[in-house]
Amino acid sequence: GIFLSNGPGDPEPCRYAIEATREFIARKLPTFGICLGHQIMGLAVGGRTLKMKFGHHGANHPVLDVETKKVYITSQNHGYAVREDSLPAGWQPWFVNINDGSNEGIRSRTEPYFSVQFHPEASPGPQDTAFLFDDFLRLAGELKA
Repeated sequence: GIFLSNGPGDPEPCRYAIEATREFIARKLPTFGICLGHQIMGLAVGGRTLKMKFGHHGANHPVLDVETKKVYITSQNHGYAVREDSLPAGWQPWFVNINDGSNEGIRSRTEPYFSVQFHPEASPGPQDTAFLFDDFLRLAGELKA
């Protein structure tokens, strides 16, 4: 599998990473993005990003899983977001920020690709979203098998 890590700044100038992610997806490699990696995945599949007025910084940001309606407490540090209204067919919003309604995660409806805006590695809940790493490892293992 491919892991798209976090990082600072505007995702749009990261053309090399966006193109590489398109290739990973074309090759059907399980792909998991966090923060900047989430934004890059959104751009790679044809979505758009926006610069947030204030961004999200710090711990204890509640996000909602739109399918299960479960709330997770997350750590965040970003100034850009994926525009949900720009997601192409076959992709769905996964998490939403409860405070401002911004997108916090997307996933493919049929393939092993997903990403989140928040930082599950930061364990603010203390480990509310650690399951994401387990899901990624499971998906990567299924491809290998």
